[in-house]
Amino acid sequence: MLAGCSPAQGAGQAAPGSALATDGAQSSGTVGHEHTRVGEIWYFALPVPHNTSSKPIEITKVAVVHVPSGIKVLEYGAYDLNDTEGLPLLAKEGESYTPEFAKLKNYAEKPVKVPAGESSDIFYMAKVKITAPPKETVRKCRFEYEQGGRAYVQTLDCELELKVAE
Repeated sequence: MLAGCSPAQGAGQAAPGSALATDGAQSSGTVGHEHTRVGEIWYFALPVPHNTSSKPIEITKVAVVHVPSGIKVLEYGAYDLNDTEGLPLLAKEGESYTPEFAKLKNYAEKPVKVPAGESSDIFYMAKVKITAPPKETVRKCRFEYEQGGRAYVQTLDCELELKVAE
């Protein structure tokens, strides 16, 4: 007899989550650049976590779900919006407007807490490198989090299009 054990919670698997808002600015369009070059490194902001539930959450991991050939994710980071003077949706490494992420505190080493009913001051970035002209967009951002001692996973809309000038 299985007492209090749902199939999604068995074997250490996360249940589908619904605590994160699905209607943020990054969920309603595509960010991108039309004149990129192979070898360039770009920073792509994932949706800012907004906890719409009545309980706090702790984000434990993020990832871009669909990464087409021609794009390589180098790493993920988590940064404070105050340190970057707002949300850099898309930024090219080495440009004057691009925050110096290597010099900023990276909050990705520990779970990021998001209080109930609030947006996080911490946002996640994917550092990507163009390895060949991409044929598709980068899309869908997965957040893994814990709430009330249970593990959840939730995928949000997000899209990045980088075009290499031919």
